[in-house]
Amino acid sequence: MSDIKSLDELKSVVADAPVAEAAVAREPVRDSLGRAYATGKRKDAVARVWIKPGSGKVTVNGKPMAEYFARPVLQMILRQPFTVANVEGQFDVVATVAGGGLSGQAGAVKHGISKALQLYEPALRAALKSAGFLTRDSRVVERKKYGKAKARRSFQFSKR
Repeated sequence: MSDIKSLDELKSVVADAPVAEAAVAREPVRDSLGRAYATGKRKDAVARVWIKPGSGKVTVNGKPMAEYFARPVLQMILRQPFTVANVEGQFDVVATVAGGGLSGQAGAVKHGISKALQLYEPALRAALKSAGFLTRDSRVVERKKYGKAKARRSFQFSKR
């Protein structure tokens, strides 16, 4: 059944086996233009995000961030990954986003920025991961069921 005869032989075989490194050293992932790319998702929105070193300019669908996301709350959402990673104003962002509403699109761009940052500089992964920015928020709108007004709401009941 086995070539190992004693406990000592088993210990020596186990000691000689290659040990997987606990901490995997990650390499930066950049294209030929020095950019990092990532896809971010939130609700129905999907964002394609490229980051590169720069002055902190954020462009979404060809428009400046302040023009595309007019609400200050949405702009704050986009700035969160840079604040957590402590790299404000060091990267230019170009994003194309489609689907969903503005809030979902802002969340998708935030997710994409976070993933692209950790690909560009793997040392930032710990801060982004602990803040929960690398996890895709899987909550989506529940589908409408037949016999119901919405996903769960019933039609109004009338006794007579």
